[in-house]
Amino acid sequence: MKTVRNLLYRDVLWSVFFVTIFFIALFFFIDFVDEMSRVGRNGYSMAAAALAVLLEQPGHVYELFPIAVLIGTIYSMARLAQSSEFTILRTAGLGPGRALSLLGVVGLLFAVLTFSLGEYVTPHSEQAAGFLKARFGMGLAIGRTGAWLKERRADPDGELSITVNVRGVGKDGELTGVRIYEMDPSGREVRSLVAEHAIVPRARSVSEWTLQDVTETSWIARSAAGEPHVETKTLPQMAWPTRLNASVAAAALLPAQSMGALALWRYSTHLAEQEQSTQNYRILFWKRVLHPFACLVMVALALPFAYLHARAGGVSVKVFGGIMLGISFVLLNNVVGHLGLLHEWTPWVAASVPSVVYLLMSMSAFAWLVRYR
Repeated sequence: MKTVRNLLYRDVLWSVFFVTIFFIALFFFIDFVDEMSRVGRNGYSMAAAALAVLLEQPGHVYELFPIAVLIGTIYSMARLAQSSEFTILRTAGLGPGRALSLLGVVGLLFAVLTFSLGEYVTPHSEQAAGFLKARFGMGLAIGRTGAWLKERRADPDGELSITVNVRGVGKDGELTGVRIYEMDPSGREVRSLVAEHAIVPRARSVSEWTLQDVTETSWIARSAAGEPHVETKTLPQMAWPTRLNASVAAAALLPAQSMGALALWRYSTHLAEQEQSTQNYRILFWKRVLHPFACLVMVALALPFAYLHARAGGVSVKVFGGIMLGISFVLLNNVVGHLGLLHEWTPWVAASVPSVVYLLMSMSAFAWLVRYR
């Protein structure tokens, strides 16, 4: 059995490895060609563009790795079936349950690799790519209206509701175009701060931003029934106390797809505390949690190809079928995610439906082939 295990593991691992390398090369070429249009601006060189594109590749690998596992495993199983090696293994005593458990171990290894890539590599590489571009004057612009953050703060006159708008991220990682609006319990604006830049400390224990080039406008009531008096002053720098730490600010500014599961959970918890919608981030969180298990589903989906007779199609036909299955899985995953957001489905249900559907489909095909073929 050790020989069988080594044969299957070596064949599957090498096949998945080469498919993954192909995906990396393909997306590196596409992204680099797209990035060439920005080369030459503000000293943005081809080397910097190549480095930025290289830093973006772990994100592509994370998203497409289950498909790479599917294609690589199908190729390995189809090749073994084509050369009758798998038939010999079955004759020698490799039963369906044993074959499924052997490939399940490989799938579990791929799942651990996918989780590590998505949680520890992709978020840092995506942020590094963004900040690298920002250093060459291509700051992280966040749409037309910028990013919005909210918090509540205790005050002697009642709880203040604070809204923060950030337009982008500068060359050195500082926030640019910062606008802060403070509202009293009745919804009346009591103070606004407009700052050219804001520096957010990376330490989670630090509870203040450093605002630079600040224009502060305060509405001070002269009497209980009188009109408020407006005071405006300009400051070169000021410290603004807040509970919005660097991780919350980064979550609002950076694309949600570049966040790890822990960061998504923290940010969705923050949104819930501020009574904001969390559906999108909760669905993304569960997708992050369940995405590694898609590798197990893909391995199970590939195993029935080993039980197809060689006359049922060549290796290339079966690999093409695997590519179509992978594309359909991605499409179903995206469609169900949008439907879950639109109809407010339970987040973990919306995230798990595609994997459950394909797992049931693979097990049904596997059981039918083992019983009748």
